[in-house]
This record gives sequence, C-alpha cells and structure tokens, in this order.
Amino acid sequence: MEIQFLGGAREVGRSAVLVDDALLLDYGTLTGDPPQYPVGRPEPDAVVVSHGHLDHVGQVPALLRGDRRPPIHWTPPTGELARVLARDTLKLRGYDCTFTGSHVRRLGEVEHRHGYDEPFVVAAGGTDYEVTFFDAGHIPGSAHVLVDDGDTRLLYTADFHTDDTRLLSGSTARPDADVVICESTYSDVTHEDRTRVEERFVERVRRTRYEGGTALIPAFAIGRTQEVLLVLGDTEVRPYLDGMGQTVTDIVRRHPEFVRDPDALRRAKSGARYVTGKDGQRERIAADNEAIVTTSGMVSGGPVMRYLPMLRSDPTNHVCLTGYQVEGTNGRMLLERGRCELDGGVVPVAAGVELFDFSAHADRDGLRSFLDGYRDATLLVNHGDRCPAFAADLREDGYDASAPELGERVVV
Repeated sequence: MEIQFLGGAREVGRSAVLVDDALLLDYGTLTGDPPQYPVGRPEPDAVVVSHGHLDHVGQVPALLRGDRRPPIHWTPPTGELARVLARDTLKLRGYDCTFTGSHVRRLGEVEHRHGYDEPFVVAAGGTDYEVTFFDAGHIPGSAHVLVDDGDTRLLYTADFHTDDTRLLSGSTARPDADVVICESTYSDVTHEDRTRVEERFVERVRRTRYEGGTALIPAFAIGRTQEVLLVLGDTEVRPYLDGMGQTVTDIVRRHPEFVRDPDALRRAKSGARYVTGKDGQRERIAADNEAIVTTSGMVSGGPVMRYLPMLRSDPTNHVCLTGYQVEGTNGRMLLERGRCELDGGVVPVAAGVELFDFSAHADRDGLRSFLDGYRDATLLVNHGDRCPAFAADLREDGYDASAPELGERVVV
C-alpha cells in the first residue's frame, strides 16, 4: 500500500490522504486569506470522508469537475454538513471558489451513506478495499476510517476525542491495524477538566447578565454550538441562537443515533431562541443583557461581526470564546491584545474576553491512551503544529513513528 499526503502533513488544515493513487481519504481546505488547498490535482476513483468540518471536506465538490464522478462515501450527518459548508463557501467574496453550485448538486449523484461498524466495499484502482467507519467522538457523524486491501489494514483516525462530552460519547473503537495515520492537534496539551470548564462558563454567563451586560458566545456551528446549548440547557439561561448554528442544530437533530442524548438536545434546542435578523432584532438583543450563541467561532465572519461593534465599548459585556483561536484571527487578537478588526480597521475592545476550552480533540493523554493499542503498528503522525516533535516523542517510547512531509509518499 502506498500513501501520499496531499494535505494535513505537519499542519492543521486541508487534510487529504491518497491511497495507491486511487482512493482519497478527505479533501479539505486550509482557511486563510487566501485559502489553501491540497497539493496536486488528484483524480481518485473513489473518495471516503471522515467528517463534516471544512478542513476535511471543504474541497470535495471540486472533485466533481468536468465528467469526473468518483463515488463519495460518508456518514449521513457528514453528507448533510458537507452541503451546508459548500453552500456557505459559495457565498464568500474576495477569492475564486474552486467549485460551483452545480458541483455541489452533483454530490447527490455520487454519494453513499454508511453507519458505524458496517463494512462496505470500495473499488478503486483495480482493488476492492473493505472500508469501515468507527465512531470518532469528534462531531456528529465523525469517523475513524479503516481501509483493508487484503494485505494491509490502514487506520486513518481523522479528528477524534476520547472523553465523553454533553453531545457525544468519546471514541472507544480500537480496530486492529498495521498502519495508523494519527492526528496530533493537542499532542502537547492537557485539557482542563470538562466539568470545571462548564462551571466556569455558566458562572461567567450568569455574572455578566447579573451585572447588566450581554454575553456574546462565538461558537463553531458544527458540534460546538450544540455543546454550548446543552450546557446552557441545564440552567435558567435561554440563549439566542444566530447564524449557521441554527441549520446545523436542525441537521443534527434529524440524526439522533449520532448523538449521546437526543432528548437533551431536543430540550436544549427548545430552550434557545432563534434569531431571524429582521427589523432590528439583533440591535434589541444586544442591548438587553442576553446570552447570544453565534458564528463564527474565531470571530472571523458571520453574525458575531454584527454584534461586536454594538458590544465592544462596554466593559460589563463579555465575549466568551469556546475553542482554539488560530493565529491571525480576530479571536486570537481579542485574547492577546484586547483588540479586533472591524470595518477595515483595528479597534480596541473594552468588553471582557475569556477562553473556555470546549475542545473536541483528544489531548496528550487521550492520544497516548488511544495509541497504546498500536505499539506494533507503523504510526504516521499528521494534523498538528508539532508533528515531528510528537513523532520523536513516540519513537523514544518505542513506537515506529514518523511525520511525513507535505506531498511525501510512504510505502507500507
């Protein structure tokens, strides 16, 4: 089996792994200005997608150019989320999108949806691969991907989480594998105890509102928004929900078998108030010491950019960031400098800013726990800012581990 890393090697973003020049695992986007895409121009015979985040699925419609129609395999939630992300990408201005609405519509012609633990056959490059999805505990529908060509069993972990959260149960699947491509996003981080994170978050929202301020809660639409709603659902707070998180929450509710507690999510959604944005609604909400959950999670677009100008000057207001803020984003600038970019200029923000670690990735202990079952396998580390360092740590512990470079081919 030959594996080529077209993206996600020694970086976070544009994940894409090509197996035997025929089977493509993920095909994502690295967000930025301008965005970056996987290297090369693969023409796979088939595509398998691990989950519905932009860095793993963002470029999949571009594979359907011309007369190319490779079958695409994913879970039901991933199929729906891929469409939401693609349509949102088409709305962006300032750069040339690599696909059109026609390509997005073609997804319906080629997609195949599968559940967890249900092996299926994918024909590519003259080989019949047996592929199985396992619950990765990252977002609804996320999967570890096991690829078996009859000689080699390759496990592509994609993004995963080993701890239970309000929304999902942690990954427990450990299928036998000869080769493991493992993510390493938080290989040098120990997450704060989730219960404590939730307690601090709820306390901050309550205190902000009690003091007469508004709690602005930027959250990633997929996974994080639903997690935050579940946390607030156990309190007296009835948050407003704005942006893409509305659509995604409705999608997730249509697939109850892919969440931990569908009834809790139903109650949490019922307790949230959807924002339409009509007739000055956002202005009224911002002035009324409420809790507002809205996209984008890194304060880089979406309705959050409508609320921030109205809330930034009052120190009784608070911005509650709910996940990692990439360098160069407004969220990172808010955290480190108390400033953000609005209307083309950088302006000070007097409102309080605090980060709450609602991560959906395994941390250092979670990664080590997962990999403990693969001491006899070949480990290929990807999807991280310190892939070579983590691979070196693993080698010191007796693993056969390396961190392939972008574009590198590895024969296993």
